[in-house]
Amino acid sequence: MSLPIDTAAPPGPSRPPATPAAHRRRQTGRTLNRLDLRYTPYVFVLPFFVIFAIFGVYPIVYTFWIALTDRSPLNATISFVGLDNFVELLTNDPQFWNAVTNTFGMFVLSTVPQLLLALLLANALNRRIRGQMFFRLAIAMPIITSTAVVALIFSMIYAREFGLVNWLLDLVGIDPIDWRAGRFASWFAISTMVDWRWIGYNALIYLAAMQSINKDVYEAAALDGASRRRQFWSITIPQLRPTIIFTLIISTIGGLQLFTEPLMFTSGAGAIAGGSEGQFQTITMYLLDVMNQRFRWGYAGAVALMLFLLIAVFSFINYLLARRISSDK
Repeated sequence: MSLPIDTAAPPGPSRPPATPAAHRRRQTGRTLNRLDLRYTPYVFVLPFFVIFAIFGVYPIVYTFWIALTDRSPLNATISFVGLDNFVELLTNDPQFWNAVTNTFGMFVLSTVPQLLLALLLANALNRRIRGQMFFRLAIAMPIITSTAVVALIFSMIYAREFGLVNWLLDLVGIDPIDWRAGRFASWFAISTMVDWRWIGYNALIYLAAMQSINKDVYEAAALDGASRRRQFWSITIPQLRPTIIFTLIISTIGGLQLFTEPLMFTSGAGAIAGGSEGQFQTITMYLLDVMNQRFRWGYAGAVALMLFLLIAVFSFINYLLARRISSDK
């Protein structure tokens, strides 16, 4: 009779119990690991919010405060005037409403043709043509050109005497136009300046969006007999709706802040006035005029807040339009 054999491995040496110091180190490590996972992302994004608070939130709050006072470098004391600056601005300041009219007039004349031409240009460059890369780079040249140089060149083009446009008009028997004297003439001249500078920028955005559209959709439409024009309106435009909304919002913000082009369109000490009768003075030019020429800093704060409100309202309208388009898909 054989005895049973114990095949279990002999017990190894037992682990010594953890000391209190080692236990505290493990607990500290777990705590630091939890803190790292929880708060490290906030530490990485904190610099953005600090910079935004300094250069974004603080100027808005300070502008709102100064708009409620009569702050001026000519006055040693600051008096709280409440909403008097806003009441004067909205009810008793025709020059402000003239600047609003000029701004929206040039905004419409520049933005609508700008986006339409950019869309057509992007559609042309989206096809296979000879020298495609050259043309794509060429439309980006106005973006890197100095705004001051662009304004100087267009000021010479629209000069009353010896200007290129008036010379062309004279060839067809049309009398020369003083592009700086008339309201609509100056609007048109400045709008062409803005269009020339930003058509290429928007065209590149549209072109990048067109490149992401599936080519199989166009091939299927071509097999069904759809022409290129039909493909453009039935396929390209619906696919570009979010991009079109984006460019519309950006153009709205830039158009309502129009400053450099109309300022450089004329020369002299009265350039900030936007012509002899303010025929092309924008809101930002009027803001600078109130601040630096009249030294009414509190009133200038009210003008700045009204401009901010106009931009916010039109951006919100574009946002609602974008939501409606997205919900229709």
